[in-house]
Formats: sequence, C-alpha cells, structure tokens
Amino acid sequence: MLWWLICTIAVGCVSGFLASKLMGLKSDNWIQNLALGLVGSFVGGFLWNLIFGHTSDKLIGSIIISVIGACITIWAYNKFIKK
Repeated sequence: MLWWLICTIAVGCVSGFLASKLMGLKSDNWIQNLALGLVGSFVGGFLWNLIFGHTSDKLIGSIIISVIGACITIWAYNKFIKK
C-alpha cells in the first residue's frame, strides 16, 4: 500500500513537470506539478480506458498516459476557464 502511494506521487510529479514543460508553463512548484499530474492521471486514464478499453500497468505507460491527460487538462483550463 505504501509503495503504491509513493509510486503514485512520483508519477504525478514527473508527469505534471513534463506536461507543464510541454505546454510552456512555469514548473518550479512541485506541489502544483503533483496536483497537475494526479488530475492528468485521472483524465488520461479515463480517456485511455474509454478509447482502448484498458490502462497500462507499466510505469512508462502510466507516465505517458498521465502526461497526455495533464496536457489535455492544461489545454481545457486555458480554453474554457482562464479565457
């Protein structure tokens, strides 16, 4: 259980950092990166499961899905909320 939590936090931080770099945001706040990565993981996992019917159980696959979800989250925030 503890290992899962540590891996989830690590994947969230890495994917939030990568997504913020890809989308041109300032990425020096690790709490913001963690939140973005966790939301991105939820969004990416939901969309990936909806399209392909399964999610990845590998670390690299989870990071890629989370980065995609975080980029979609940043795009949606900038498009619909920030205006």
